[in-house]
Order: sequence, then structure tokens, then C-alpha cells
Amino acid sequence: MKTTETRKRLESFVFDLPIHELRRGYRSDIYFWREKRTLEIHNRHPTALMQVFQKKSAVLCGIDEALAVLKVGSGRYREYPRAVKLFDEYIAVKEQARRTYGSNREKWLETQRRRTEIAEELDALWEDGYPSLEVKALHDGDEIGPRETVLTIKGDITLFAHLETIYLGVLARRTRIATNVRRVVEAAGGTPILFFPARFDHWAVQGGDGYAAHVGGVLGVSTRAQAEWWGAGASGTVPHALIAAVGGDTVEATRLFGQAYPDTQLVSLVDFDNDCVNTALACARELGDKLWGVRLDTSETMVDKSLHNHLGDYTPTGVVPELVFRVREALDREGFEHVKIVVSGGFNPEKIAQFRALNVPVDSYGVGSALMGGNFDFTADIVEVDGSPMAKAGRRIRPNDRLENVSRSS
Repeated sequence: MKTTETRKRLESFVFDLPIHELRRGYRSDIYFWREKRTLEIHNRHPTALMQVFQKKSAVLCGIDEALAVLKVGSGRYREYPRAVKLFDEYIAVKEQARRTYGSNREKWLETQRRRTEIAEELDALWEDGYPSLEVKALHDGDEIGPRETVLTIKGDITLFAHLETIYLGVLARRTRIATNVRRVVEAAGGTPILFFPARFDHWAVQGGDGYAAHVGGVLGVSTRAQAEWWGAGASGTVPHALIAAVGGDTVEATRLFGQAYPDTQLVSLVDFDNDCVNTALACARELGDKLWGVRLDTSETMVDKSLHNHLGDYTPTGVVPELVFRVREALDREGFEHVKIVVSGGFNPEKIAQFRALNVPVDSYGVGSALMGGNFDFTADIVEVDGSPMAKAGRRIRPNDRLENVSRSS
């Protein structure tokens, strides 16, 4: 399969991992933590080879984050009973901090200090296990085939058994986003894609999703958090809410927006009155060269006013090719060839491919919920124990010469 150009991996600190919660198994399926403890209690420390794969062709992402999980989370506590007691207090203090924030500043500050103290004590009790592991992995952005091994971990299984839930979940989420984005990017054939799905999912996933979208090939993202891991900024257009806040006047909203953010590419959202052609022209006439572009976001249940006389020739609802052609023709006719056209609302690889086939004059696509669907579930299997093959029925060692040694000693 194709491999992207090798680049430096992201450092562990980028991911802001809940280190102590990972080490304690707080965010792991409980049976993995119990596996670790069962082996430790009975002083059994087999050397296992863990192999990770998934079943589809995909764009791999989440590897660097999974490696970070292994780096900070592999190991064991020296004094287990004391560590457990401290961790329970750590979680209690964390909850107390949430309760007192904004209502009792002194108490909140006290909880922050105590939380730091506990974290230091837990660090002192932790024995880092990553240096003794042999870890091999592909890169974020690699194109992978079905059942291709993407990550192997070899070493004392008690050092990393509790992390399986975490790194598999990371890989599944990031790979889903990166693969969906890549498919949209490929469908667009070079026309830039803007990543607009923040409103369709939980805020806490924005950093990783934005990075996965970057790996997949997007041009821009809509929140600063989505760009944090890869050092870019956020971009966006005049929103419907601003237009409504100034009495429904799109031209005025665009003018005010441009004055407030003079260094931002000024893109007006022109479907507020369901009249994209006339609204785009009004903005262009008022703002001239200051207007970088217009965005069409007509609801899929609406027919733009410019198309009312053409009902019956095609399905006219939403942002359709005919609407884009009409906006482009109107702008060009009055000398506004410089104004770009951004489209959004219901775009996916199939709809983008349709637009490309018709040579619709789109300068960039804003894509949202279509980038969140599907599943790319990863599986981790022990396939070797103490140097001998050992796997559940139907699984076996699948060597992959594309894997790169990423052990700490390498």
C-alpha cells in the first residue's frame, strides 16, 4: 500500500493526555485492568507480542497519539495499595475542584494544590515500562489495506495490558476522520475542502479530529482547537446568526464583520433571504475588492428564488449546480470575477463528484457531517507468548516490513 512521506512524529505532550487516569486504568475496560493485576498478583510476566489491525482499506491516523499513550502509560506501581488510595483521592479532589470553581475560590485553589501534590506522589510511585518494550508502527497518513498490521508491541504484557481500550479507540476515531476526509478530498480533485463538522460532535474531540482532517488533506478548519496539534489557525465566514443580529441585513453584517476583522478573508453567507444571486451581488457591489468570496448554504428543503421559474427540470432543493452557475454568471457579468464561491450543506464524495462532472464553478467545499460517518474498528491480539505462536483461533502473526521501530531506545 502507499505510504506518505515520512515526517517527524508528534511529541507526547501535544495530546494533553490524562496520564494518571491512563496508568490506573480509569478510562479502560475494566477487564484489561483486571488482566494486568491478575498477572501481577501471581507474579507472572509473559513476554507477549501484541498485533493491531483493522479490516478495511483506510487512511491510518492516531498512531502518534497511540504511541504517546504507550509512552506515558506503560508500567506499574511500586506500592500498589498506596497508589490506589492516592488515585482515589486524586479523582475525589478533581471532582471537588469542579464543584468549587466559581463559587469558592480559596477552596478551589486548595484543591488545585492538592491535586498537584498527589500527581507528584503518584509519579514517584510509577515505574516506567516503555523503555523495556519493543514497539513498531506505521505513520499517520499511511494508506493501509484490510488486516494490515499497523502497530506491534512486544514485552511484558503486564506493562501495557491496561492500555488496549485507549489506543484502539484512538486509532478507530482518528482513522475514521482521516479516511472520510481523504475520500472527500479525492472526490474534489484539487478543489480545497474546509472541515466544518465541529457542531456535529462533542467539543472534546476537536483537537484530534482537526489533526486527522489535516492528515486526510483538508485546507482549513473552523475552530482553533481543531488546528492546535498541527499549528494552523481557524477560518470561517459571516454566520447566519450575525446577519440575524443586525436585522437580517447580509450586506451590513458582512461590512461590520470586515471592519472587525480586516485581516481575515471576507466571505459572506448569502442564503439568509433564500436569494443567493441578488444577495451575492449586493455584497459585491458594496464591498468590492474587500469581498474575498460568498458562501452558498441553502437548506436542502428550500429552493432558491433564482430557480423558481425552472422547477420541474431538475431537483432544485439545496445547493445545486444550477444555483452555483447562476451566482457565478451574475458576479462575472458585473465584473466581480475575483469573488470566490464556497458551497456547503449536505456535501459528500458523491455530491462533490457530481459537481466536478458538471464543471460547476466551486472554489472550495465546506463539508460537515459526511466526515463523521462509518466505522474503522481496530483489533489488538496477542499472537506470540515467550517466543512461541499463541493466538485465538483465526488469528496469526502478520508481519509487515513497513513497520518502523519506535521503541524509546531506537
